[in-house]
Amino acid sequence: MGLKVFNTMGRKMQDFESVKPGFVGFYGCGPTVYNYAHIGNLRAYVFLDVLDKTLSYLGYKIKHVMNITDVGHLTGDADDGDDKMVKTAEERHQSVLDVAKFYTDAFMADIDALNIRHPDVICKAT
Repeated sequence: MGLKVFNTMGRKMQDFESVKPGFVGFYGCGPTVYNYAHIGNLRAYVFLDVLDKTLSYLGYKIKHVMNITDVGHLTGDADDGDDKMVKTAEERHQSVLDVAKFYTDAFMADIDALNIRHPDVICKAT
């Protein structure tokens, strides 16, 4: 049994084929850890977990990489505004590192509660 995926560029369903036979590597953008994750944030990680587990079930070896953004995320959509991490740190009278650790730990507890497999590599987008 194969996996079908929708190719947005080709606008059609097609059979999934990995670039390297038997192996799939994928990157999922992780959270910016200035606040608790909400259900809208967590939806993305549930999807990646379903993809990961489906591909594993189909016999692929998986390498899942995710970042955690701990600084440099602006409050506005433009390239101006306050850094969300700095703003939260100032509001809580804590260091940015303390805020990042607290909300990173909270995020990990959330994905554990949802039985989401941890990525193979978690890197910081500092």
